[in-house]
Amino acid sequence: MNLRQMEYAVLLAEERHFGRAAQRAGVRQPPFSQQIRRLEEELGVVLFERNTRSVQITAAGEAFVAEARRSLAHAGRAAELARQAGRGEAGRLAVGFVGSAMNVTLPPVLRAFRARYPGVEVVLQELTSAQQIELLTAVGIDVGLIRGPVGWQAAQTVATRVVAREPMLAVLHAGHPLARLDPLPLARLRDEAFVLFPRRRGPMFHDLIVELAAGAGFEPRVVQEATRMQSIIGLVATGIGVSLVPGSEARLRRDDVVFRPLTPPGPPITLDLAWRRADSHPGVRNLRALFPVD
Repeated sequence: MNLRQMEYAVLLAEERHFGRAAQRAGVRQPPFSQQIRRLEEELGVVLFERNTRSVQITAAGEAFVAEARRSLAHAGRAAELARQAGRGEAGRLAVGFVGSAMNVTLPPVLRAFRARYPGVEVVLQELTSAQQIELLTAVGIDVGLIRGPVGWQAAQTVATRVVAREPMLAVLHAGHPLARLDPLPLARLRDEAFVLFPRRRGPMFHDLIVELAAGAGFEPRVVQEATRMQSIIGLVATGIGVSLVPGSEARLRRDDVVFRPLTPPGPPITLDLAWRRADSHPGVRNLRALFPVD
């Protein structure tokens, strides 16, 4: 028994005439009749009583056709869902992101994606860049927003594209003696205690800060680590130390800290979209298309 036989039985039940039912099916009558006969033989029951003038459906036929209609509807729904998933219009999309991505480009892109693809379940996870690379490699998430670039080893399996660039800013508690300097010479921070992102969770971001400091003639004296930018800023507000953070963090205004541009400014920090090179997930392709081209 197959879907075609079910469809033929439903058409015959509606038309009560082999010729008209075959015409609706788009086939000649003899093969249509053969399929009905084979279906009855397989089931071991008579579905339709034939005579020279009409076709009558039996009680067995009524029961079969009722279920066949439901089966055909389910099959049609399954086919449509498969087509939608193939176009990235249905299914599930797991998106990782560093917290600061919510200050830059992620919210408008997600709004646009949800409006365009309402049938896709978007699952968001705030993760460090290193965690995202691990999960992308292990197929734990489909796409990520990281602080790039990635290391050469990860680049073998993970592709990236820059979607935003930001300046690095110094953040100090509001009463700090250096808070009045605007811009702030990076070398003036040589004797300060630092609150930094741990290297194991974001090596590229951590190393960029170390390189900036080295260019100004000092090595940061780290007294505290934190994995979220808001935690770093909160610790700076207590006076425990200073830090360097992406420029978008200054959009979240606080009275207890100040953000200052650096001089010399140094290279910008990037926000990168990351995905598996070998992945053909259509939802990833659709999401990538909504991000601005740097």
